[in-house]
Amino acid sequence: MSKPRRATGGKSNESAPARSTAFHILLRLEGSREHADEMLRADAMERLSEQDRDLAMALVIGTLRWQILLDQRVRLHLARPAAKLDPPIRIALRLGAFQLLLMDRIPPHAAIGESVALARASGHAHASRMVNAVLRRIAGGARDLPTPDAAHSAEELAKATAHPLWIVERWIHHFGIEQAKLLCKHGQQQPETHLRIVDAEATTEIRAGEIPLMQGQLLRNSRRLRNTDQKIAELLRSGRVRIQDEGSQLVAELAGDGRSILDCCAAPGGKTMILAERNPESVIDACDVGLSRLEAMQQRLSAMTHLPWAQRIRTHHAEAVEWIARQPAMHWDLVLVDAPCTGTGTLGRNPEIRHRLQLVDLHAYAERQTALLHAAMRASSRRIVYSTCSLEPEENEMVVAAAMASHPEWRLVSLANEVLQLQKNGRLTEMGTEWLSSGLQPDGTLYMMARHLDEDRSIQTDGFFVAMLESNLLEPG
Repeated sequence: MSKPRRATGGKSNESAPARSTAFHILLRLEGSREHADEMLRADAMERLSEQDRDLAMALVIGTLRWQILLDQRVRLHLARPAAKLDPPIRIALRLGAFQLLLMDRIPPHAAIGESVALARASGHAHASRMVNAVLRRIAGGARDLPTPDAAHSAEELAKATAHPLWIVERWIHHFGIEQAKLLCKHGQQQPETHLRIVDAEATTEIRAGEIPLMQGQLLRNSRRLRNTDQKIAELLRSGRVRIQDEGSQLVAELAGDGRSILDCCAAPGGKTMILAERNPESVIDACDVGLSRLEAMQQRLSAMTHLPWAQRIRTHHAEAVEWIARQPAMHWDLVLVDAPCTGTGTLGRNPEIRHRLQLVDLHAYAERQTALLHAAMRASSRRIVYSTCSLEPEENEMVVAAAMASHPEWRLVSLANEVLQLQKNGRLTEMGTEWLSSGLQPDGTLYMMARHLDEDRSIQTDGFFVAMLESNLLEPG
């Protein structure tokens, strides 16, 4: 079987700081609930040179993506395959195996030597000899890895794409094996970086400055970033453009209009800001229980004071269910519930999720999601948009069904009309309209995920579920 495309990044003369930083980030992530993307923006990364920073990022994300396969390869060469290894030794072995099997331009002696040094520096001098022996065996063995296209079963697909078997089995059951292959392959790739253009001035500056951007696949107001340069960095700092996946942008675009708006789980604010752009005269209440995330959102808004709509966003550090209960006299025209979820639609962007998630977590999240949707039904006078970045029915259509069973005054409405309206307003590309339409479900809800439109066209985006509900108590007209 042929080998997956290797990750790039890293030359033979790259220095120890990149591997050391990657090692300590992976060690900190082991057994914790922290997120890789947050740690890759930490001070330790900023102190690295640009070359070392790129390598450290490739090592962290790549090792997390391929961890299941790397552990399998390591166990093949252990004297006692079932032995429990100390975390620093596991991380050193994974890092070395990833470089040997899946990275270009990394000489075996560098990958092995640095991994041995990391094991020794962590206080495991004796085990460092074992790290050396195992990695030398991996370096001398076959490097061909299985490919997902050749998989005919959940077991083969899970092995080829380093995904947990139980997740792959579910995706095959819900979406079929060909769609599951595409989802798994997407989970092993670096997602494209999408930019949201906030104002016309930014569009003019992008055109005049010949900034290397490509048109978004789905939204006319979105761009795909080829590489970050100083001009892009300046636009990001000014708030005139922001990084946001096209699927995430579309959740807020589909939400439509409202005279008064509540965003229940708002931080870090990307969807809230699109709601404000779409509804510049509306006041938006934005709640989030995570203080650091809310502070980051407030910081982003502080860079946008020149935009009138930014001043109409009121942030609240609160859990939405409790905050709504404290405002019994208030009702919002539009409520967005972008609910906390397992995030199985974002495994390419957040690869660590696959190593932490268990089946029981789906039910725990569903309880919280249902409570949020119940609260939204009490708070909204007209429309609710419920969304997750999960691909699991327990968090999506089953949550909507459970909430509606207790609130017969609400009904599901098809998102087909919203897709058509976005098309008429010129917000969608032709491909975006076709892709969204292909994701509509019989009940009018929507699954957005990596999908082939035909042999020549493929859309790569994070996975999202979206449902729209309207009140039966609305007066006609």
